[in-house]
Amino acid sequence: MIPLNELIDKQCNVYEMTCVAIKEANIYAATDKGRDIEAAGEKVVSVVLDRALNDEIEYTESEVADEE
Repeated sequence: MIPLNELIDKQCNVYEMTCVAIKEANIYAATDKGRDIEAAGEKVVSVVLDRALNDEIEYTESEVADEE
């Protein structure tokens, strides 16, 4: 489940956070980590968004700019 209330209330650059979450979700989906998440009955995007909203994903602004 995507925590929409937390996403709406987040006081940061939501576009930047979304770009990071997409990149992270692609990495998970291409590895065993994604298969493990789905085997546990969860969705990769939901797990990654939860991590992003809880500031558990570290990144630099230059990493996000490289993707644009």
